[in-house]
Amino acid sequence: MPLLTRITTDPLICGGRPCIRGMRIRIKDLLDMLASGASREEILTDYPYLENDDITAALLYAATQADHPILRTVEHALPG
Repeated sequence: MPLLTRITTDPLICGGRPCIRGMRIRIKDLLDMLASGASREEILTDYPYLENDDITAALLYAATQADHPILRTVEHALPG
């Protein structure tokens, strides 16, 4: 199973926010836990229905969301 297929969105689950495999565990929830210092092992113990690849998928999803193109406008001087 490719990792990003674990990320699902459904307007009826968590308001359409990205979740893990259709469950009510949002990507943001996993990222918040990791950012607050929880280890993968702690998360997997607290949420036994999650798998290690779910955490990896959440990190990969966040990385792809953070890597977006930057659009810039170019100002041209008018003759004059």
